[in-house]
Amino acid sequence: MTINEQFKEYGVVPVVVLNDAKDALPLAKALVEGGLACAEVTFRTDAAEESIRLMSEAYPEMLVGAGTVLTIDQVNRAVKAGAKFIVSPGFDPEIVDYCLENNIPVLPGCITPSEVAQAVKRGLKVVKFFPAEQAGGIAMIKAMAAPYTMVKFMPTGGINTKNLADYLSCDKILCCGGSWMVKGDMIKAGEFDKITAMTKEAVAKVKEIRG
Repeated sequence: MTINEQFKEYGVVPVVVLNDAKDALPLAKALVEGGLACAEVTFRTDAAEESIRLMSEAYPEMLVGAGTVLTIDQVNRAVKAGAKFIVSPGFDPEIVDYCLENNIPVLPGCITPSEVAQAVKRGLKVVKFFPAEQAGGIAMIKAMAAPYTMVKFMPTGGINTKNLADYLSCDKILCCGGSWMVKGDMIKAGEFDKITAMTKEAVAKVKEIRG
């Protein structure tokens, strides 16, 4: 199964911010037990690289990637740590081209037709749409995606159980990035049982929407 096929099957990709690498393993365990063996670990913190390494080594079946990647150095560090895909908040041609040249799956952020055109030009089939709700949500994606029949989107930003169905019921959406089941305060408080329960709810919601 390709990474894009895995994304579609999961429907939701937990977007994780880890301030301390000691939380990486219990979080990975909670996600796997909850039925979402995937995570986008954002490079917003110093703990990201080590967290990706720990999660990838302990759960090799898990689809772990790096998010908020802003430099080629971060791409290399993330991949060396075990990241299976790279996500950037915007469309950075240098990062995208580097990933493509090195056969690294990459999902750049695209919120304009011009950015989607740049992705299409490079043969990308999936792009991130961020910040989703603030940038017009599903209505914007539908309008913008119409000319680009071959492109699917991974919207991230402001997505939760209340609007998940709006996104996942659209055939232009491969999956959604979400942080509601992995909120920082829950991780900090060690509420991993709660994370597992909310992850199970997310999995059930995806099945309910997509059948």
